[in-house]
Amino acid sequence: MLKGFKEFITRGNVIDLAVAVVIGSAFAAIVDTVVSSVITPVLNAAGGASSEGLGFMIRAGQENTFVDLSAIINAVVVFLITAAVVYLIFVLPMNTFQQRRKRGEEPEPEAPAEDVILLQEIRDLLRAQSTR
Repeated sequence: MLKGFKEFITRGNVIDLAVAVVIGSAFAAIVDTVVSSVITPVLNAAGGASSEGLGFMIRAGQENTFVDLSAIINAVVVFLITAAVVYLIFVLPMNTFQQRRKRGEEPEPEAPAEDVILLQEIRDLLRAQSTR
């Protein structure tokens, strides 16, 4: 178990993961602020002047029963924008890098050396003589 953990740590994936989490969290805060400042007011305006926003009251006159649909839409938009940016900035380039890396690691088939060809010919001749 410790050997597997050590291999995981030394591969560098932990550092990549940590960077992605930190950057993703920071970016999520920025996206949340932009969406809360721009998209939520537009959604709330769609509810009308007398409304508290896009949503409805389960019980009329009780503010604690207000179902705020604009907050739900806000959270979905924040998630989608954050996921798209993390995918485009981190995942897609890393996948491309790994594919290029794998292509470079594959050894090209080498042509058999002359001595190997000679040994194969001798083997074939010995087989042919033994079957007679």
